[in-house]
Amino acid sequence: MRSYSIVYKDIYALSGDLGVSPRILYSLSNRISGHYHTVAIPKKNGTYRKLSVPDDILKYVQRRINKVLLCYMPSSGYAMAYEYGKSILKNANPHSNKKCILKLDIDDFFDTVKYSQVKEKAFPAAHFAENLRVLLSQLCYNGEGLPQGAATSPKIANLILRDFDERIGSWCAQRDITYTRYCDDMTFSSDKGLDGVYKYVRDELFKEGFLLNKDKTKFIDSHHRQKVTGIIVNNSPKVPTEYTKKIRQEIYYCRKFGISEHLSHTDSDKSLCEYLASLLGRINYVLSVTPKNEEMKDYKDQVTIWQKSL
Repeated sequence: MRSYSIVYKDIYALSGDLGVSPRILYSLSNRISGHYHTVAIPKKNGTYRKLSVPDDILKYVQRRINKVLLCYMPSSGYAMAYEYGKSILKNANPHSNKKCILKLDIDDFFDTVKYSQVKEKAFPAAHFAENLRVLLSQLCYNGEGLPQGAATSPKIANLILRDFDERIGSWCAQRDITYTRYCDDMTFSSDKGLDGVYKYVRDELFKEGFLLNKDKTKFIDSHHRQKVTGIIVNNSPKVPTEYTKKIRQEIYYCRKFGISEHLSHTDSDKSLCEYLASLLGRINYVLSVTPKNEEMKDYKDQVTIWQKSL
């Protein structure tokens, strides 16, 4: 990845690199809220996550900002989400086979990000003229928060928390504590104890304008199931048994009764193609965590055959 060394002093240079005219950029920024619509996504706990989704033209502009500008801004090495080569497995791996794990969550992170933080961290004065910093920040911000449906938000989140990550990571390294962050979920693990972690993280987070979600604080010792971003890490990383069991059950019903018959007895409104793609995706997820899983390899071959027969 090349270093971020370009300095934008006028709108025409920026417009040329983005491939979007100044008129469109300013038109979007002047009525930004009108280019979003709200989508409610159901969560496992029965509540809903509200996403602010941009329309096609704003989505295109944000993707260009991501590709041309933000992707060259370095995030911290502790950020395991939204970065090339990072994943939930990369987030979970460092915490494998540890005596104790502490999981902390930032309370309403995206909704509490300030406009000034976006401007300062994502579009610094060292690389952008002031009028361009304002314009770009407006194109990536909405109302009083960082829109979760915007293509630019994940990278900007990592940039906002970069300095925080470095302080936390340095403090933890001095105490033989492992730290990773996946979006707004922070994980700490150690064989020596985690004394002082909660208070230090809480205080450092407060300096950045954020709070911890007390309800999502979890301490897990090695005598209990230690799960990090959905992966069991008590020994070597593996997918929870209930996840693989469900796949095994679905394959069994599909083989015994046929795919169409199986789907007819579920509440799914997916087509055969959509269902098989979903099933294959879940199988591939298990194989990404445990590549030598022969059972899942067999299931993958079977689903691939079914797909080709449609």
